[in-house]
Amino acid sequence: MPNRYAIANWKMNLPPEGVEKYLGALGDAKGGGALVVAPPFPFLKDVYMQAPKSVGVAAQNCADHQAGAFTGEVSPSMLRYCGARYVILGHSERRNLFREDDALIARKLALAIETGLTPVFCIGEDQNARDRGKQSIVVSDQIKVVAGAVPLTAGEIVVAYEPIWAIGTGRNATGPMVAEMVAEIRAALGRFWPPQFAQNAPVLYGGSVTPENIDDLIGSGNVDGFLVGGASLDSRKFLAIAAVL
Repeated sequence: MPNRYAIANWKMNLPPEGVEKYLGALGDAKGGGALVVAPPFPFLKDVYMQAPKSVGVAAQNCADHQAGAFTGEVSPSMLRYCGARYVILGHSERRNLFREDDALIARKLALAIETGLTPVFCIGEDQNARDRGKQSIVVSDQIKVVAGAVPLTAGEIVVAYEPIWAIGTGRNATGPMVAEMVAEIRAALGRFWPPQFAQNAPVLYGGSVTPENIDDLIGSGNVDGFLVGGASLDSRKFLAIAAVL
């Protein structure tokens, strides 16, 4: 059975209650899933040093090179040095705002795995694809393109389904809608990825997750956890989400 995760993606924010207080609150976590915090780059080491030992640390992105003349980039090996065990790759904001394509994401994925990081590989369709009934094709293609970057020697790879149309739009995906897409994702993993990943990859949901919609998502969405954005900046909300795992 895949592992379960609650991942707090702070994006370019810090929790209003303060980093130290927030991390201290995570020691009271309930539920059976793993807690992971993904802060902005400058705070990776602070989170690593201050968080309870049971809490993992993730970076929100990485470069597709280990070193070189790439001003402003951060390599996977640097992330490991700062205490990160995970790295989020292919997030919808990276794809849409920074025009990261599947080929670039595949290179990052391969390098992250080579460096010993566990990727949190994000996929999902936009409103246009959903309206045209192409959502399954979109996620299948995203999975297929990076398949060659997944070595047989890799450890765990986490997949996060984040429908772009449900992020910050006021529209929410229901549990049954998510379950339908999770089935499509697992089928695509089975077609394109090595068998051990297709069978064991945790599939998370990330689309405006809040304490108010988690019961439906965990009850009928067939997900293995959540990639949480805005709600993760409040430790109480994040702990409420983690408690259902």
